[in-house]
Amino acid sequence: MAALQASSLLPSSSSSSGCSSKRRIAASIQVPKPSIHSFADHPGAAIAKKLVEELSTRNSYPFAEPLKMDVVAQKDRVLEPRLSAASSVETTTKLYAILEAVEDRVEMHDNIGEQRDNWNKLLSNSVNMMTLTGATTAAIAAAAPTPSLRACSTLLFTAATGMSLVMSKIQPSQLAEEQRNASRLFKQLRSEIKSMLALQSLTESDLKETMEKVLALDRAYPLPLLGAMIEKFPAKFEPASWWPRISNNRRQSRGRKTIANTERNGWSEELEVEMRAIAQVLERKDKQDYLRLGNLALKLNKTLAVSGPLLTVIAAAGSAFGGSTATMVAAIAGAMAAIVNGFEHGGQVGMVVEMYRNCTGFFELMEETIEATLEERDYSKRENGEIFEMKVAMKLGRSLSQLRGLARKSMTSCIEGTEVDEFGNKLF
Repeated sequence: MAALQASSLLPSSSSSSGCSSKRRIAASIQVPKPSIHSFADHPGAAIAKKLVEELSTRNSYPFAEPLKMDVVAQKDRVLEPRLSAASSVETTTKLYAILEAVEDRVEMHDNIGEQRDNWNKLLSNSVNMMTLTGATTAAIAAAAPTPSLRACSTLLFTAATGMSLVMSKIQPSQLAEEQRNASRLFKQLRSEIKSMLALQSLTESDLKETMEKVLALDRAYPLPLLGAMIEKFPAKFEPASWWPRISNNRRQSRGRKTIANTERNGWSEELEVEMRAIAQVLERKDKQDYLRLGNLALKLNKTLAVSGPLLTVIAAAGSAFGGSTATMVAAIAGAMAAIVNGFEHGGQVGMVVEMYRNCTGFFELMEETIEATLEERDYSKRENGEIFEMKVAMKLGRSLSQLRGLARKSMTSCIEGTEVDEFGNKLF
């Protein structure tokens, strides 16, 4: 088509009519060079060039740049790809390798989570059965003193003490919840990788960022128990952190940018103020509330983890000493130990602690994402403003109108010096 347009622009010779019978016009695949008239002077060529440049800048696809034409120097048109074909194939191959690793991790965390959930059920049932059986034999021994009954109750209480200590140390319900969270987050990362492969908008920075996300998840939710297990009773309740903490780790838009506001990429001053207000609500209300609840759950779990084994130790000692009073104390302590263990492990208090850790980490991640996006002064490197606002609203379980209403409430409370009367998140 370019050849036909270029041919139409060439001046016709006056002597061509006389020699028309001897000449024959043949089609050629080679574009003739413009002689006098400039190729860029034609209005159709200018429009075509402008369209190509617009498509290249609007679509962040790495396979092409705008066409470069230098008519003055009479250079041929060249197509300069952002990445060579070999580099693009290599990057795609590496991303597929990471996707395979993520798929394998999803399977591993699912299997180990199911296994540790079985641990919680089996160990809890075993401890409660041994404790109740020991309390029953101790009560019978108190009514009819028999050395064999006292020995049986002592052994049962001793075994229950050991198993209670192990359960209190590893917290199987919390271990299962950790693996469930890890599996969910790896599935989310898998969806992001598949979206990048589908959009074919791959860069080396995307590859590096994806690898860092995988390694951060591995550190946040380790698979082994010995040496790498998350501390179940820390001195201070801390939110979970499963994302790479890099200052310049800002997500870029991988889709098409909006046409309406190409200079600011869908951002406005009102939207930036709205996002800052949302971040303040998440920091002051949601995050602080979950930190308070997490500290309460952690203190309760510590108390129950110490009380259960302590009561079984008292019951074992009472059964070993003998006597009607001692065996009665052993029976009462054994019954109380069964209640405490049932409440701790049957109620899965460790799982509740991990749930609060994960929710608090979610609010912290949302806050850091908003702040990092607003700190980026180059609008072309930000994610599209309208898409970013929609994602924030969906993650918080709100519509766009509800999100903007919450931002107005936050700004009004800051002006009046009052507290916002609702939480930012409506999902949990």
